Order: sequence, then structure tokens, then C-alpha cells
Amino acid sequence: MDYQMTDLEYYNRIIEQATREFGLDCYPQDFEICDYEDMLSYEAYSGMPSRYPHWSFGKAWERKKTFYRYNLIGLPYEMVINSNPCLAYLMKENTLALQVLTIAHVYGHNDFFKNNRLFKNGTRADYTVEMFKSHASRISDYIADPSIGYERVERILDAAHALRFQVYRISNEKHLSPEEIKESHMEKYYKAQLNMVSTIKDSQGEQPNWDKIPLEPEEDILLFLLRYARLSEWEKDIISIVRSEAQYFMPQMETKIMNEGWASFWHFKILNHINLRQPLYLEFIKRHNQVIASRPGTLNPYHLGFKIFCKLEQEGKQLFDIREQERDVSFIRRYLDEELCQELNLFEFQKEKQEYVIREISDESGWKKIRDTLIMNVGMNGIPVIKVSETDAAKILHLEQEWDGRELLQDYAHKTIKYIARLWGNKVRLRARINGEYKLLESDGV
Repeated sequence: MDYQMTDLEYYNRIIEQATREFGLDCYPQDFEICDYEDMLSYEAYSGMPSRYPHWSFGKAWERKKTFYRYNLIGLPYEMVINSNPCLAYLMKENTLALQVLTIAHVYGHNDFFKNNRLFKNGTRADYTVEMFKSHASRISDYIADPSIGYERVERILDAAHALRFQVYRISNEKHLSPEEIKESHMEKYYKAQLNMVSTIKDSQGEQPNWDKIPLEPEEDILLFLLRYARLSEWEKDIISIVRSEAQYFMPQMETKIMNEGWASFWHFKILNHINLRQPLYLEFIKRHNQVIASRPGTLNPYHLGFKIFCKLEQEGKQLFDIREQERDVSFIRRYLDEELCQELNLFEFQKEKQEYVIREISDESGWKKIRDTLIMNVGMNGIPVIKVSETDAAKILHLEQEWDGRELLQDYAHKTIKYIARLWGNKVRLRARINGEYKLLESDGV
């Protein structure tokens, strides 16, 4: 290390002062210095100091450790948790200049977590660490219970993990309960009867079946299973734990480009503002350019987000309002224009047989298609929408793919419906578009 703790404390003070001068609104900030092995562990557990045990976390740790050992991947300079106080990890192997950059970068994330509407309304930062500790404790208790044990817990966790993002896409919105949906349908029906509107009746003129499950297609599969599957209380608790943790991480998935762009934008402004000594400044510029560099054949969210925010600043836009209101989908749709697409040299390509073929370039007609393709693949848009359509008299659960122009991978779909059948306790059927036509996939059993 080329620094002392007093150096980090000094730069943290002046960076924190700079954030106030620029108008950033942050939670209290805590830092933890860790070595690369600790960072590997934190990364495998999504940054949480405490999380329930599951083999997938160990697999992630082993994979990252092996890749890091053979210099196939690097480690993050920092990790930041959306909590109050905000907790960030810094690698002690970093140079002083890199630590200063990452401290400034962390404050950008901190401000974003506190003020973006998806985080303000969708997560409870005051209770983040306590929530994950509580979840870890409850899972450990179930494992230690002689009547349950590790294998049964793992069986439920495996199934819940396979479905963890098949929940409400916008978790902070009001969603009607089954009782409220039934009441709404009945109210509409009887109002129609009073107005002599017979078209609401079915072809037989019979009263609708208010006991149909579900009355409307349900996109939150985990919540549906919690309500209607024949599960014990401990099994329901495990599913609710996985569901709540997925909802905690969803705002981060939905704002990856904005969040990293915002943090990069502010670390650049802050470190130019505090007048670093020349040797530190030269390394800072080098590291900054590495962070936001474009990457051939893929998209660097730091690069795209940083460039959009720089352009918005030049145009005099209200950056803090944009930071508060948008998510990646709306951010890209509103602010990624033809000029910026051309400046970034964005293009769309597709693999055909053994070759990659460029489909669109950022010209007058192609840039919008590139933008729309990007929108289709950011955040939760990269995960297919599957809804529960009905449960029949034989208690078979019927699912339907919401078609968005992209087909499901048949092997993955088969494996997933097996996990759903495990939780449902009966057969599951999924109607999905595969290889150009709609097919009915069915689980083999429970």
C-alpha cells in the first residue's frame, strides 16, 4: 500500500465536503477496507455482510476465485450496499489514487440510492442489513431443525431461486389482492346488468365464475404459489425470503446504466474539483478512462451512462430531477438520441451460423432500432414474462408466455416448470413460443 489510513480519512473529508457543495444528498457513509479474498466473498454474496447459505453462492465464489487466480477477470474496485448508513467495501490493494476515485464514486452511488424513486419507494434502506441478517438466521434455524434439515431447505431454495425474478416488475406499485380483483369484477358485472349490457355474459348467458383461480393472469408466480400452493409454513417463509430479496435487488437491475453513469459522472467532477496532486491526478485520469472505456462487441454501462449524463449537463437539463425519476428503460428512450448513438458508434449485430452479421448501424433510420433493441435488453426486460393463466379442475397449473418477439430456450423452460411443479405439488403446463410456433410444455411430475 502506498497510503495510510489518515490519507483515506483526509480525502474522504474533502470529497464529502465537495458532494455537499455540488448538492448531492447522501446517507451517512461507512467504508470497510478488505483484501481481495474478502472482496471475492462479498461479491459472491452480492455485497451482503450476512446472507443465508446456499450452494449457488459457493459456486459463484469458486468460479470468481479461479478466474481471478488465472487473471481471466479482475475484481471490482469497490462494492456499495443500498443501506442507511451506506456501506462500501474498498480493496486495500488499491493505490491511493484508485482509493480516492472509488471513494468519490461511492458517494455518487450513495446519492443515487437515496434519491432515485425505485429505491426510495421499493426498498427500505434503514433495515437492509437487519433484513438480510434476519433471513440468514431463519434459514439457518430451518436447516438446524431435525424435522426439516438441509436437504429439504435446499430443495425449496433451489426452486425459489429459479423463479426469484418472476415477481411484480414494479414492486412499489399498488397491486390488487385476489379479493379486491373479485370485488372489482363483480362490481363491473352488476353495473353492466343494471345498464342492460348483456355482452358481459358468456355465450350461455350464465353468471361468471367468481371462484376461478386466478381471475386475471398473475405475473407474480412466487406470490401466487404463496397464496395457493399446498406448502408448509416454513416452506412459505423460505419462498417469501427469496421473493423479498429479489425485490430488493430489482431496482439495481433496473438502473444499472443510470447508477453507474451517475457515479462515474460525479467521481469525475468531484476529483477535478478538489485539485489532486499531479501524480495522483495523472493516475486518476488513467483509471477513469479505463472505467468508462468502450468495449468492442459489448456495452459498458459506465461508458453509456457517463456519456448521457455529460450530454445532459451540456444541454442544461435538470440532472437531479432525471436521477430521481428515471430508470434505464425511460432514460435510454428519452435521452439516447441519434447524435449520441453516432458519437458512441453503436451498432446491432447478430450471430448467424458461425458468423456475426451487423444488422443495424447508427444512421438516420438505424439508430432508433438500436435504441429499441437496447431497451429490450436492459434491466428486467431481459427476463421473460410468464403469467399464471388458470388452474383447472385437475389442479394442473397453466402458464402463458407474454410474447415480446423473443422465444424461450426450451431446455431452460422445461427445467423451470419442473421447479414450479415442485412447489405447486402438481403438474404444470406452459404455453410458449419456441422455434417459430406455440408449444405446450409440461412438467413430468412433482
